Amino acid sequence: MLTKLRIFGLLVVANVMWTSPTSAAPMKANAPKVAKTLKLRYVGTASWYGKQHQGLKMANGKRFDRRKLTAASWYFPLGTMIRVVNIRNGASVIVTITDRGPNFRLHRLIDLSEAAAERLDYVGQGLTPVVLYPVASLSTQPAALDSQLIEPSSLHASGYDATPSNLPM
Repeated sequence: MLTKLRIFGLLVVANVMWTSPTSAAPMKANAPKVAKTLKLRYVGTASWYGKQHQGLKMANGKRFDRRKLTAASWYFPLGTMIRVVNIRNGASVIVTITDRGPNFRLHRLIDLSEAAAERLDYVGQGLTPVVLYPVASLSTQPAALDSQLIEPSSLHASGYDATPSNLPM
């Protein structure tokens, strides 16, 4: 019995000595996570699509119109406004991401509508090198008015005067 106890004790001591001393060290406090910064520009190739897609349903649920300034991209959320600059001639246009594409195997950043491609002057080439800049959306909406601010309250309608001199203490 004493031999078994000695063997057991030896195994426990060997196990404790085998473990790394760093595993017993206290863990460092997690540093605050840094927010992901968005890239300010993307450089790549743009293509365009037009007549062959006219009227087809896009990822946003609407029908494609080649005469509008829209684009398809996998790299931006739907509804994002993007400034696209043609590197060859410096022309630029602001488009809205309304669809998904082009296929990843094509190694293109964005597919522009025919109208956007015409503004960038590369319809004849089919492809062009571009720089993409996400544009901050500045859509403003009027504030909702509370009906209490417009209509007199029930206290005023009942004849109660709520001026500071008449308030109960």
